[in-house]
Amino acid sequence: MAELGRKTVEEFRQSEKMPVVVVLENIRSAYNVGSVFRTADAFLLEAIYITGYTCTPPHKEIKKTALGAEESVHWKHFANARLAVADLQQQGYTVYAVEQAENSIALQHIPYAAGEKIALVFGNEVTGVEQSTIAQCAGCVEIPQLGMKHSLNIATAAGVVLWEVVRTALIKP
Repeated sequence: MAELGRKTVEEFRQSEKMPVVVVLENIRSAYNVGSVFRTADAFLLEAIYITGYTCTPPHKEIKKTALGAEESVHWKHFANARLAVADLQQQGYTVYAVEQAENSIALQHIPYAAGEKIALVFGNEVTGVEQSTIAQCAGCVEIPQLGMKHSLNIATAAGVVLWEVVRTALIKP
């Protein structure tokens, strides 16, 4: 790890973060949760907000896929997504649901610029983001998909969406 220039847990915690928060709403699979922790660590994200019945660390299945990222990434649990979204909005975050919906914004057109605070809500593997949560958000972001299937695993979707947000933030004007 030293040869790769990787941060220690303490260095990660003290590093300036991307002003990006992931909200996980009622995710069934602890493996998906762990994978999102690992992605959040890779992109130096601010935090993960875990809501509803989504499991929280410590959990053996989260640990298996997070590979220690559950120790480095700040996380917080809320009883439901409504409370998490309200908390983020009070902190000045613009919150988007990642969901296929009428009038959704294609991911490559998300109105985001480096330094802006953004939060992205990822929903249940089967039912997606709850309609009541979508109603609280500034809009929906959708990953363009060209094949026959029009859904991605939540961990894969998080990787795609978060990379696009981070990539956009890294572009120097």
